[in-house]
Amino acid sequence: MPVLRELRGRARELLLQDHLHLQLPRQGRHRHLRGAPLLCAGITVYNPMKHHGLNEAGKHIGVVGLGGLGHVAVKFAKAFGMRVTVISTSPGKREEAMETLGADAFVVSGDANQMKAAKGTMDGIMNTASASMSMYAYLALLKPQGKMILLGLPEKPLQISAFSLVTGGKTLAGSCMGSIRDTQEMMDFAAKHGLAADIELIGTEEVNEAMERLAKGEVRYRFVIDIGNTLNAASLGSSPVPAL
Repeated sequence: MPVLRELRGRARELLLQDHLHLQLPRQGRHRHLRGAPLLCAGITVYNPMKHHGLNEAGKHIGVVGLGGLGHVAVKFAKAFGMRVTVISTSPGKREEAMETLGADAFVVSGDANQMKAAKGTMDGIMNTASASMSMYAYLALLKPQGKMILLGLPEKPLQISAFSLVTGGKTLAGSCMGSIRDTQEMMDFAAKHGLAADIELIGTEEVNEAMERLAKGEVRYRFVIDIGNTLNAASLGSSPVPAL
């Protein structure tokens, strides 16, 4: 079979230089499917947590947004031994955040009393939200010398007062992805602690529907397209997706 060099994620095989490959743990197909989003979401949250010292056991970290990035951030933070508070605009996500993902606390960002009670309690915040928001309200949750890491990409420019950062010596930083070495380290850590993304496995014929659901925020929490099985099956006249 010829090696396909340009199709990337749609290819059955991919030719890479040896220093660009990652070694996946021997955990079986099911774990690899759930681990696929870690190559994006996983390294996106892991790298800044490590770089900014927000991976130390006992520290208190806030996670803004409980989507594809946010749910992975909660899992990594708990594996680091941290106290985790999820901050969301949706009160209905409390049960999933605490009972399913293991967060220690949940704050509704639109509830002034809850935000006031959490003021000055967090060593760091992983802000995964892409919606425009008041940076002042979230920076106020940080302890002195606390750090907020921006991972989401709001459409509108950030509105922020320098006073919010200067007072308390707080840091506002951004981060995106990481190196191959960082990614391998993240994958090894995830394998050691049994971490994986929560996914919905779909076939290639479901992509259009998946894009519509993604635009509505209906996926929990990442779609994984079973390229190999559905393309091979399609050539035989059927497209089954194996059950997870």
